[in-house]
Amino acid sequence: MSIYKVGVVGAGTMGAGIAQVVSTNGTPVVLKEVKEEFLQKGLGAIRKIYEGRVAKGRMTPQELEEKMKLVTPTLSYDPFKEVDLVIEAVPELMKVKLEIFQALDQACPAGAILATNTSALSISGLGSATKRPDRVIGMHFFYPAPVMKLVEVIPGLETGDETVEEVTAFAESLRKIPVKVKECPGFLVNRLLMPYLNEAVRCLEETSSGIQEIDQAMKAVGWPMGPFTLIDALGIDICAEAGKVLWEGYGERMKPAGLWVRMLELKRLGRKSGRGFYDYSSAAPADPGKPAEELAKKGPARFTPERLMFLIINEAVMALQEGISSASEIEMAVVAGLGFPPSKGGLLHLADAIGIDTLVEGMDRLTQELGFRFHPSHRLRTMRHAGHLGVKAKRGFFTY
Repeated sequence: MSIYKVGVVGAGTMGAGIAQVVSTNGTPVVLKEVKEEFLQKGLGAIRKIYEGRVAKGRMTPQELEEKMKLVTPTLSYDPFKEVDLVIEAVPELMKVKLEIFQALDQACPAGAILATNTSALSISGLGSATKRPDRVIGMHFFYPAPVMKLVEVIPGLETGDETVEEVTAFAESLRKIPVKVKECPGFLVNRLLMPYLNEAVRCLEETSSGIQEIDQAMKAVGWPMGPFTLIDALGIDICAEAGKVLWEGYGERMKPAGLWVRMLELKRLGRKSGRGFYDYSSAAPADPGKPAEELAKKGPARFTPERLMFLIINEAVMALQEGISSASEIEMAVVAGLGFPPSKGGLLHLADAIGIDTLVEGMDRLTQELGFRFHPSHRLRTMRHAGHLGVKAKRGFFTY
């Protein structure tokens, strides 16, 4: 089935961004919201993106208006009777999403694909709310959707192969990089990212190192921004909710650091609230409160970049071990979705460069010092025993 018209439910930051990406491709898109003011805000966000392109000489004002005409705003599901694909992009509340999928199932043509932009919730659960579970799939764009290239394509238990192929092809037509991911808590990218960010918060709690020191150390490793800068950009509430999903799904090794709760209680949510781990207010607030470093209970442990890097590498290996994605797809996801330095090839290439034996020894040491979350995966131990030590052995996750 070809996709000639798309529906997007939700005109917030992600929904508007997705609608803009679809309209850029020349595909008509129906954008739905529950209030006119939300619709207008979404349309304004789309126009602003196009105006930025006009300002840079990448399109003409006439082309801008032609693209905007491709976006049809609506407060009802009536226009969805003509769509081939719907992408739901509302807040991460399962109850709300289930209601939307039930409504879409009634409003859309029988063959239409119903996709969700969820970053963590169950695709299979959403499919079960419809009479077409074979046509329900995860299509997870990354923020900001007009810029980020990666799209996770996540089949549910009953999603048909044809649905996966059609959504993958459509993502490619949008000039995105689709990566097929087996359904699991956090899918692939968030499953890797959240332990990394959580460990950064643990380091703030357990060591004498401060926010800027940790951020600068991880930038020196090659990350485009430090973990606390990234947390503030994503939103502390969003990160905390994703962390909760992973904790429920994977147990104790994903237990959130205590400081998440304290930051939420203080409504220090990051950039969007004017203050998170950093202060973003233009003027000094009337009641600035304590800096985040002072909210953390400092411990005697030592901060090293390896605490964060070994943890995220091990999670990537476990995802590979479980068949969540292939080695090449994991590498593509961490580069295109996490901004990991392309020069390092990805987390599995980095593991090969470090040496599998060195990695296992380091993780065993961290396990003794800090706890079971650093316990090396079975795959790493097997590779060490087999002499597949990475670059130095010319064989690891890849051959050299």
